[in-house]
Amino acid sequence: MFIDYAEIYIKAGDGGDGAVSFRREKYIPNGGPDGGDGGAGGNVIFKADTGLRTLMDFRYKRKYIAPRGENGSKQNRSGKSGEDLVVKVPLGTIVKDKETGKILADISKEGQEVIIARGGKGGAGNQHFATPTRQVPNFARRGSPGQELTVILELKLIADVGLLGFPNVGKSTLLSMVSSARPKIANYHFTTLSPNLGVVSMGEGESFVIADIPGLIEGAHEGAGLGHNFLRHVERTRLLIHVVDIAEIDGRDAISDFDVINRELEMYNPELAKRPQIIAANKIDVLNDTAKLERFKAEMEKRGYKVFEISAATNQGVDALIRYTYEQLKTLPEVVLYEPTEEVEIEVASEEPPFTVRRENEVYVIEGPWVNKILGSVNFNDRESLQYFQRVMKNMGVIEALEEKGIEEGDTVRIGEMEFDYIP
Repeated sequence: MFIDYAEIYIKAGDGGDGAVSFRREKYIPNGGPDGGDGGAGGNVIFKADTGLRTLMDFRYKRKYIAPRGENGSKQNRSGKSGEDLVVKVPLGTIVKDKETGKILADISKEGQEVIIARGGKGGAGNQHFATPTRQVPNFARRGSPGQELTVILELKLIADVGLLGFPNVGKSTLLSMVSSARPKIANYHFTTLSPNLGVVSMGEGESFVIADIPGLIEGAHEGAGLGHNFLRHVERTRLLIHVVDIAEIDGRDAISDFDVINRELEMYNPELAKRPQIIAANKIDVLNDTAKLERFKAEMEKRGYKVFEISAATNQGVDALIRYTYEQLKTLPEVVLYEPTEEVEIEVASEEPPFTVRRENEVYVIEGPWVNKILGSVNFNDRESLQYFQRVMKNMGVIEALEEKGIEEGDTVRIGEMEFDYIP
C-alpha cells in the first residue's frame, strides 16, 4: 500500500543528572566534592533511505523516543551520553512541526541526515559548585529535558516530470509505454489510486524519472476525491506533461478539462501553475472528428503551449514527445521545496530562558523552564543549597518581579509543586 502521510510523536533523550559526591579515601576523611556530570540525551535523527518507498511503517509505530543520558557518579565520572535514535524515511519526505506547521526538514538527498529533536544537556555535578566560601556543596544540577514534539511526515515523490490529466485519459498507458513501470490499467475512472514512478531511458547514462499523478477532479485543491494526496506529488516535478483525451470520449471537452486541472493546480499552490507544461493530445487513434484536434491545437498554441499528437496505446507520436521532454529538462533547474539557511535546531531549555510571574487567587506562581531546572538542582534539606537558590532567584530578577506584582511578607509563592512563604 502506498502511504504518503503520517503523524508521529518523537522525543529526544533527557540529560542525565549531575552527581552529589565527596572524596572518601584513606587519610583523606574530608575530601572535596567529586560528583561527575550527567551525560547528554540522545538526538532523534531522520535519515534518507533509498530502500523505502512509502511511509507505511509509521502507520504501525507512532512513538520514537531516544535514550536518556546516564547520571554522573563519584570520582568525577561523567555519565554516558544516550545513543542517537536514527529514524529512516523515504527520499522526498517533508517533516513538519504539527503545532506550528513549520517545515523542519526536506529530506531529498541520498544518505541525508537531519537532527529533528536534540537531546537534553547533562546536569553539572557538585564539583562545579565549590567555591572558597562553599567548599562542601551538597547539591548538583539535573539534566535538561530533551526536545519532544509531534511531527507530520509528507512524502512528495522525487520525479523530474509529472503526468497530469483527468482520470482515464491515458496517463498510466503512456507511463507503461515509455518506462519499465507497470501500472494497473483499465477503462474505468479512478483506476490509479496511488502515484506510479517510471525511469525513462534515453541511452547509456541518460535518463529521467516520470510520475503518473493519479486522476484529478474539480475541487481537488479543497481535498475533493483524493485531491490533496495527489497534488502534493506534483510539487517536486520540474516539468509537467498534461495529457488530454482529444477524442473526447464520454462527452468530455479537452479545452475545459485542461482549464479545470490548471485551475486546481493554481488554487492548491500558485507556483505549480507556473511550472512548464507540454500537452499530449492523446487517443488520436480513435479520433473521428479531426476538427476537434485542430480547434484544440489552435487554442493551446495561442496560449503558448507545445502540443504533441499521440496515441499512448499504439505508441504513435510518443517518441517525439519524450525526446522533446528530455531536451527541455536539460534547461530547467531543480525544484527546491525547502532549503534551510542553517542546520535545523529545535530549542531546548537554555541556561537563562525567560520566566513569568502571575497571581492565582492569593498565591504568586512562578513558571518557566529555567525556573523548573533550578528548582530541580536544589537540595531543600541543605542550608547552603537553599542559599544558592535564593541568590539565583534574586540575580535573575525573580524577586524584583514578585515585588512588582505587589507581594508582601508572608504571602505564598508556588514554583512547580513547591510552595514557600515569602520572606524579604
